[in-house]
Amino acid sequence: MLFNSLDFAVFFPIVFLLYWVFSKKLTQRNMFILIVSYIFYGWWDWKFLSLIIISSFVDFYIGKRLGAEENVKKRKYLLYVSLLVNLGFLIYFKYFNFFIESFVDAFSLFGQELQINTLNIILPVGISFYTFQTLSYTVDIYKGKMKPTNDIVSFFAFVSFFPQLVAGPIERASHLLPQFNKLYKFNYQQVKSGLLLMLWGLFKKMVIADRLAIFVNETYNNVGDYYGMEFIIATVFFAFQIYCDFSGYSDIAIGIARTMGFDLMKNFDSPYFSKSITEFWRRWHISLSTWFRDYVYIPLGGSRGGKYRTYLNLFLVFFISGIWHGAAMTFVIWGAIHGIIIVLEKATQDLRKRTFAKIHLNKKTFFGNIFFTLTTFTIVCIAWIFFRANSLKDGFAIIKKIFTFNTGDKSVYSEIGLDAPNFIAVLIFIVLMLLFEMTHKRYNMVKFINNLPLLGRWSFYVVSAIVLIVFGVYGSHNQSQFIYFQF
Repeated sequence: MLFNSLDFAVFFPIVFLLYWVFSKKLTQRNMFILIVSYIFYGWWDWKFLSLIIISSFVDFYIGKRLGAEENVKKRKYLLYVSLLVNLGFLIYFKYFNFFIESFVDAFSLFGQELQINTLNIILPVGISFYTFQTLSYTVDIYKGKMKPTNDIVSFFAFVSFFPQLVAGPIERASHLLPQFNKLYKFNYQQVKSGLLLMLWGLFKKMVIADRLAIFVNETYNNVGDYYGMEFIIATVFFAFQIYCDFSGYSDIAIGIARTMGFDLMKNFDSPYFSKSITEFWRRWHISLSTWFRDYVYIPLGGSRGGKYRTYLNLFLVFFISGIWHGAAMTFVIWGAIHGIIIVLEKATQDLRKRTFAKIHLNKKTFFGNIFFTLTTFTIVCIAWIFFRANSLKDGFAIIKKIFTFNTGDKSVYSEIGLDAPNFIAVLIFIVLMLLFEMTHKRYNMVKFINNLPLLGRWSFYVVSAIVLIVFGVYGSHNQSQFIYFQF
């Protein structure tokens, strides 16, 4: 069920009303959340609910055993069982065919053609997200950072919580699970804040991302037909498409949870205003980057093994992050690019400080701010080429074609999906979105709206709804589906 679908437009109001009816008793409320979450997920394919249920059962009982077990070897064994079950599902459904194809390709380099058939495996929606979320529970108990819960209903509801089930934010058990042990009173201001955040997320998704997708899909799916300027525009458009698509989902998820009294972590913080790739990853998909920091980077040794070990650990984290995003070499290259740049930034930070100081280029100055922001955005866009490309071959072809300015008689408007009014409109919407983000960092726009007179507030609500209805893109299922559902 998509947040931007008619199904959800019917589903959410019903769930919202019934939720507050059932919210007077804790077990009753959590059971209701569990049921509607399973309905929400089962809307795609009921068969895959079994994976969530098995994962929930395994981690609930392993968590209880870890809490009671003191023997070090037995505790490790229990943790390995949790890792085996959860990562086993993830590897089988997401990476089994990828490993087979890579194995065959590796032998073909030496002139050996292997005939190994891949399996017809369907990737369950959201498996990468809820797998990481439930793993945080058993790992934190194993490390002694939290105690196991005895409430099986609240734990199952935590794992399957429908607002963030299929595309995050990837919540830590230590943050979200205790919230299922509290009763919440209806709070008008909190509900209104959640609805406004949902509206903002839908605007970014339906008005900006889905409109940009028309242009991006046409160019990236027909690499041989386009050249330099088209691919430059398409790549910049994709940067904003994936941001508005994914951050839009996160905003809607956080907003839905907020209307129900729950607090989900912030997942994006204006990442395209970053002045380095390191800063970019502090602002982009925050729930994933902090998850990798705590459960991969630090266990690998973090920065404790000297600078070269630190560089290796940093690179491995981003290399693994690339694989997490998708079972294709394009994602591996994307992750490797970010890993290499992160390592270079770490290794040269003192040298860069001295160099930039000599030429009086400072991040705090106006021109310095623009220079570092644009440089970072350019690097991010280059990496996005491989993320979006349908194959590694297409990715390298696009890199090459970017420097081939031969557009001929083609128009960047009408012949690439968007006519002139829509092309100009989406540019205006992007600028407005960026201005809003810049303003919101200094002034809380929600408070500003709440402080408007009654007529001003309702005028804003009505105009926002009209903009969403009139300018929203209502396209095919593939176009309206959120990009990160495939991960």
